[in-house]
Amino acid sequence: MKIQAPKGTNDILPLEAARWQTIERIARDTAGAFNFGEIRTPVFEHSELFHRAAGETTDIVRKETYTFDDRGGRSITLRPEGTAGVVRAVIEHGLINDPGSRVKVFYIGPNFRYERPQSGRLRIHHQFGAEAFGIADPEQDVECILLHLLFLRRCGLKDLSLRINSLGDGGSKQRYRDMLATFLSPKKSDLSEDSQRRLDENPLRILDSKDPRDQQAIVGAPPAIEALSPESRAHFERVQSLLGASGTTFSVDPQLVRGFDYYTGTLWEITAGGLGAQNAVGGGGRYDNLVEQLGGRATPGVGFGSGLERLLLALEAQ
Repeated sequence: MKIQAPKGTNDILPLEAARWQTIERIARDTAGAFNFGEIRTPVFEHSELFHRAAGETTDIVRKETYTFDDRGGRSITLRPEGTAGVVRAVIEHGLINDPGSRVKVFYIGPNFRYERPQSGRLRIHHQFGAEAFGIADPEQDVECILLHLLFLRRCGLKDLSLRINSLGDGGSKQRYRDMLATFLSPKKSDLSEDSQRRLDENPLRILDSKDPRDQQAIVGAPPAIEALSPESRAHFERVQSLLGASGTTFSVDPQLVRGFDYYTGTLWEITAGGLGAQNAVGGGGRYDNLVEQLGGRATPGVGFGSGLERLLLALEAQ
């Protein structure tokens, strides 16, 4: 009996590898032009890192991580995303210890999630990502967004759409969670089983659900912008002003959330034509509380991840 590659994985053969090398070169060149330096972190970390960063209520932690005990009895998880490991590394090596420290890094590598394999979404998927620490200003949000868009365009991708939103600071985010809970509680019996649990644990996760019952239930939900503090509202308005001044076309999606609990403030997602329903080619956002949450000094951060398999599929489709 032949031994085959595990389900949800694939081999990159020599002819296809040339395409990968091209987009990886473009990623490095583009990030370098924005003064981001490359960082390489382990493909596995202590499980606690992802539980604390991504959040216990996320589907990624609950259902999708590859977690096991090593020979020393330590719980180890193959990384499901890149940001948490980067934050751990910059804390551990003292890159943001001093007040006023600024660090900008990028990475290219595999992530691992146990989910139903589909086009552009395998159990091993590769990402180009970038993270910037130490600057709370909206200019840093926009720099990351423009870097993300420029990378995709340099790869040749067309028909790109940028959606943005803001969850605001910690107080704004909590107000929005309370508003959603109030709005959805009368509809609890109409929600999927998972989202009935989410309603009690973290109602923001319901906005990310693809279940038709949940999508119907959130119709008419209050937009996140209604919960923003004056400071968060001003930050988001500045992001929009800077994007407009750069000539970037975008839309505000009041129900856009990301799959990790650490996000605060600005969020974005980029989609491409030719991919059908699974058309997202990357996204990111601000996470001003994550460094402190993982044991570092309070340091603002913002970054993105961009899936390379999905990018290659979009290029082929276009």
